Amino acid sequence: MKKGMVITIDGPAGAGKSTVSKLLASRLSFVCLDTGALYRAAAYQLKREGWNGAIEDIADPGRALKVSLKHDEGRVRVMVDGEEVSEKIRTEEIGLLASRISAVPKIREKLLPVQREMAEFGGVVAEGRDMGTVVFPDADVKFFLDASAEERAKRRYMEMTAKGEQVNRTDIKNDLLLRDRQDRERPIAPLVIPAGAVVVDSSNLSIPQVIDFMISVIERACPLR
Repeated sequence: MKKGMVITIDGPAGAGKSTVSKLLASRLSFVCLDTGALYRAAAYQLKREGWNGAIEDIADPGRALKVSLKHDEGRVRVMVDGEEVSEKIRTEEIGLLASRISAVPKIREKLLPVQREMAEFGGVVAEGRDMGTVVFPDADVKFFLDASAEERAKRRYMEMTAKGEQVNRTDIKNDLLLRDRQDRERPIAPLVIPAGAVVVDSSNLSIPQVIDFMISVIERACPLR
């Protein structure tokens, strides 16, 4: 596989982008770039600093985002002011805050260079909500990973209960639908299917089936060298 490739995977919350991206990157010996984690990290920082919820407050050009990504032996660690927060940012509350602040132009402006820097030399699978449309519009291969709201809620419920969290499946589904609306209706870089992207509906597919299908698409687009 051509090592300089950039592969993007966009899609709604709970579609399995993170899991699929990590496994696909592993199969290809690429780096997995979870760009949504940057927005979660920014939301985590703002919440920790006592953000009052006012959009004009976070849009203040004087506010510094202390968010970065660190490439460490094949994995990407998410950092906030020197602290690794890769696990701490994986809550529904942080996810909703991240969806909200991702519509703020100043936030996107500050995080865009961080994302592109990680893919400067290719060999990257980048997942998020605007990877194939805004961040990497010239990506070698683009995917849009989707699933029904019911299936996404089921997966998220099983994931969270496996961690010992007390959650309600109906609440999870409602949160996902809210994030869908926020992501699709935001004026800046809304969630859409990128031009030229291959749509993958994973509602009735296992993760290995999704990975195998994506590998077949990539090999057709950029044959093994």
